[in-house]
Amino acid sequence: LPVLVLSMHDETLYAERALRAGARGYIMKQAGAEKLFAAIRTVLSGEIYLSERMASQILGKMAGSRPGAAQGSALERLSDRELEIFEWLGRGLGTRQIAERLCVSIKTVESHREHIKNKLGLQRAADLVQHATHWAMREGAD
Repeated sequence: LPVLVLSMHDETLYAERALRAGARGYIMKQAGAEKLFAAIRTVLSGEIYLSERMASQILGKMAGSRPGAAQGSALERLSDRELEIFEWLGRGLGTRQIAERLCVSIKTVESHREHIKNKLGLQRAADLVQHATHWAMREGAD
């Protein structure tokens, strides 16, 4: 089944993840109806649809360049699970609540939190929560 993801979330962070998960395309809601119809036609014809910007970014990665702003590339380094935990932190959930939602141990969430801090270059747990909260607020505003 060809899947086209239509999302309000930033394609620079989610498009490649969606493709790895099996989607055949990713388009942001802001793209407009004309581009949406073109994306649907592309995916139904068996091809992959990405915006020009996203296609260029992915090809740049394959060619060995390092495109994107520091903020975007730092978050891109997070695994899917780490990004999920980062998002829950940004929405105000604590370690215990996240562990319960994900059906994992508190120790597992704490381990992911440490990996996230290291990947984002953050020193303190409070910095992580603050960073996640600011990111979640920006994501919600989009």
